Amino acid sequence: MIGVIDTDGDCAEWTFPAEPGAVRSARAVVRGQLHGWDLDCVADLAALLVSELVTNSLRYATGPIGVRLVRPAGGDDSLLVEVSDPLPDPPREREARPEDESGRGLQLLAGSSRRWGTRPGAGGKTVWFELAVPR
Repeated sequence: MIGVIDTDGDCAEWTFPAEPGAVRSARAVVRGQLHGWDLDCVADLAALLVSELVTNSLRYATGPIGVRLVRPAGGDDSLLVEVSDPLPDPPREREARPEDESGRGLQLLAGSSRRWGTRPGAGGKTVWFELAVPR
């Protein structure tokens, strides 16, 4: 996985080919893993935001797309989600016009997550976000 940071806690990760079915597959595994961790309360939002990031990766990058979920140890009230691809350029927020059919994904990410960012890796970049997990 590109740009992975070691983190204590439960971790699940997958790699998808850069094909249109990757978005659907990524949503499904995220929902399934979060259900297994008893985190259904954030599963729909996490799956939606992963969909946006995987779609961006498909649109602009070629090569494998990585998805990683981390539930920090110690009863932390957060979930860390990472999407990696081989394109080194960070995503750019843009102002979508009302008639635009795309361009709102990063705004959705910024407005729905506790925090988010990007980090470069040796072979690309990782876009990450953190969701608050209700106790």
